[in-house]
Amino acid sequence: MSEASQIVDAVKGSWVDHLPEAMRPYAQLMRLDRPIGWWLLLLPCWWGLVLAQIGAGVGIPNLKYAALFLAGAVVMRGAGCTLNDIVDRVIDGKVERTRARPIPSGRVTVQSAAIFLALQLLLGLLIVLQFNGFTVVTAIASLAIVAIYPFMKRITYWPQVVLGMAFNWGALLGWTAIHGAFSWAALSLYLGGISWTMAYDTIYAHQDKEDDVLIGVKSTALKFGAATPQWLAVFFAASLVLIDLALWLVSAPLPAHVGLAGAALHATWQVVRFKDDDPALCLKLFRANRFFGLIILAGLLIGCFIQ
Repeated sequence: MSEASQIVDAVKGSWVDHLPEAMRPYAQLMRLDRPIGWWLLLLPCWWGLVLAQIGAGVGIPNLKYAALFLAGAVVMRGAGCTLNDIVDRVIDGKVERTRARPIPSGRVTVQSAAIFLALQLLLGLLIVLQFNGFTVVTAIASLAIVAIYPFMKRITYWPQVVLGMAFNWGALLGWTAIHGAFSWAALSLYLGGISWTMAYDTIYAHQDKEDDVLIGVKSTALKFGAATPQWLAVFFAASLVLIDLALWLVSAPLPAHVGLAGAALHATWQVVRFKDDDPALCLKLFRANRFFGLIILAGLLIGCFIQ
């Protein structure tokens, strides 16, 4: 693979590196060489799905819906990243970590990226149409949040709030796929997910803060500065409390709460390890949030099967 097509924060040795040259830039637009993104989008979907099954009081999670959420997370994460790269093409060209992305590097034109975005959105629509009508409408409503997110870093130091709203929308979809309506438990899970995103994306944003200052974009990493560890502790704690409230609201069995306690230990490890001047460590901790989410999911699943 040529040096021009190497993405700094991509997983080294990814299968994407072995794709034909013509296909590789589009796989990179979808961030298929960085699977952590679709994991972070998928996990709230699965949380909501299993929580909804616990709330229903009987049965095991719907495997068909779980598979559809997996496919949808990969496709819609790709669509969101493609839109983000179209909007941020000038900024990306000025940042060391992002200048090799397909659009600023000239390997994909804006027009081609826009066509590719439309195809991904169409595929996403076909996936979401497999659910009930309430879930379909709820999913389509999320597109407004996805559309405004790329512009938030130009306006506010809190773009991570909007990212959290978009990335955790799946918690609502997972619930409504089973119940066909919202509930306080689903809302509490959703808010807990947003707080979780505030933590992990603040860690992620510390990789770019020097470049962000130079080009004039904003983030919570710049807002918090040296106080970031304290803010991370607040966001993780709020996330755990809100998710645990969701568990209580559906009378979840003990293993679900134990899983949350395990996630609390993982969050503590992240806060203790965090260093704002170590980009490589920030990327490692950001990626580790997949395990934070999987620990919570494991507790939910065990609780669901016991019930």
